[in-house]
Amino acid sequence: MATASPATADSNGRSDGNDGRGAAARALRRAASAVGELLGGLGTAVLALAVLVLLAATAVTALVGVGLFLAPLALRALHALARQERARLGRRGAEVVAPDPPPAGLVAALVDPTTRREARWLVQHATLGFLLGVLAFWLPLSAVRDTTFPLYWRLTPSPPTATSFGVGTAHTWLDAIAVFLVGVGAIAMLLGLTPAMARLQAAPGRRYLAAGSDVDLLLRVAELTSTRAAALDAHAVELRRIERALHDGTQNRLVSVSILLGAARRQVARDPSRADEILERAQSAAEQALAELRSVSRSIMPPVLDDRGLAGALSGLASECPVDCRIDVQTLERCAASVEATAYFVVAEALTNVAKHSGARLATVTVRTRDGRLLLHVTDDGRGGAEGANGADGGGSSGSSGSSGGSGGSGGSGGSGLTGIRRRVAAHDGTLRLASPPGGPTTLEVDLPCGS
Repeated sequence: MATASPATADSNGRSDGNDGRGAAARALRRAASAVGELLGGLGTAVLALAVLVLLAATAVTALVGVGLFLAPLALRALHALARQERARLGRRGAEVVAPDPPPAGLVAALVDPTTRREARWLVQHATLGFLLGVLAFWLPLSAVRDTTFPLYWRLTPSPPTATSFGVGTAHTWLDAIAVFLVGVGAIAMLLGLTPAMARLQAAPGRRYLAAGSDVDLLLRVAELTSTRAAALDAHAVELRRIERALHDGTQNRLVSVSILLGAARRQVARDPSRADEILERAQSAAEQALAELRSVSRSIMPPVLDDRGLAGALSGLASECPVDCRIDVQTLERCAASVEATAYFVVAEALTNVAKHSGARLATVTVRTRDGRLLLHVTDDGRGGAEGANGADGGGSSGSSGSSGGSGGSGGSGGSGLTGIRRRVAAHDGTLRLASPPGGPTTLEVDLPCGS
């Protein structure tokens, strides 16, 4: 396949010199999200540590019989904490599907595979998960404390402890600058390591708390059945839209052309000047019909995608958007034509709704290809509050967005609004995530397979 040229353009298609600031802002958002996830994991890790102590006490006291009375309480606490962790992981990413409920009997529960997997998760989360959560809590405090150290160290009555590690004291400006560099290192760790730390903390839960492969396969079949139905619905809606556009617009124009040509033919012998006037009206109606046909054909498959590729097509959308829009497309490979068309229509719908409902001053569209996937982000700095902004989903569920939304768009039925975007994404077995807290920003993220 041909390689698409990387492109970074603003609303006029010109090169954008602010890519460095945009990358820094994205890294900061990723780090903030990862720290929030790690701190959420710290909460469940503290509970996991308490449950682990309870289980250990139960095992030890079982030798004298007391643990037999504590065992049901400890198992209920373990299962309840596992359910809480599944819910937390589901809010931060893909849903963790719970296995079948554990058996009620004590002996059966102790030999139950689900209980053993939850126990493995408990040990790892109470140790590694706890340490990662504490580190995520300490790093921001250390970064703030150490980077601001040169501003206040001379004001303390006695030589202050130099670093957040509690090691050494500062006696000279050189010591203070060294502490500042330690704070810069903490900031670098926050930006560079916290996303990986969050994934590491969540990995045991996604591995041990999820249902087995047989349940995953059944869910996958159900998901594919749902997305196929959504794709058929989207196809039917699209056909009805095209039919309405041709019937209500183009067909009426062509009927008018036929009637006007017949009238002009009858007028030729009696009043040629009158025939010229009618022919002019017929020509105008024919031109309008042709314009409407072009509009319908562009809505099926925009020819600009073939002519200029996805980067050029999105730059054209940005140039027509009333809101200042920046386009950053860096694709290492061309995707299937249907995938690029879906990405084009998602951006078109999102930018339309940004202009109508968000009150935004700036919208940013970022497109990347990675590991055979097309990753699309549309962000605006509007008022937020889009309805249906409830995290990740498979793209196939129906939903609507209120008029206050940004990239999420206004609600629609059929092929418009958030419902239309979800159906288009579901047709390719992609995923969609909409985040739109009150006050903004609104972010629409779409992940599509390149080869579908």
